[in-house]
Amino acid sequence: MANIKSQEKRNRQTEKRYARNKAVRSELKTREKNALAAAEAGDAAEAEELLRIAQKQIDMATTKGVLHANTAARRKSRLTRRVRSLLA
Repeated sequence: MANIKSQEKRNRQTEKRYARNKAVRSELKTREKNALAAAEAGDAAEAEELLRIAQKQIDMATTKGVLHANTAARRKSRLTRRVRSLLA
């Protein structure tokens, strides 16, 4: 346990950030899963809309610093490729 005031504050801040980042990552996974599920079901319009939403969430996670820019680009690319191949 920390006994220095500044370290106690850093620990509180870290816990808050961890919870926030975990929520963002969880939301990302959900959005990606929904887009893939719609594509597997063959619903092209719904899959395209959910893909767009998933890409927006990935961009937001990048803006918030949860994902690195290259990681975000890779995930968007892979997700788009998978959705398009399922719809083809």
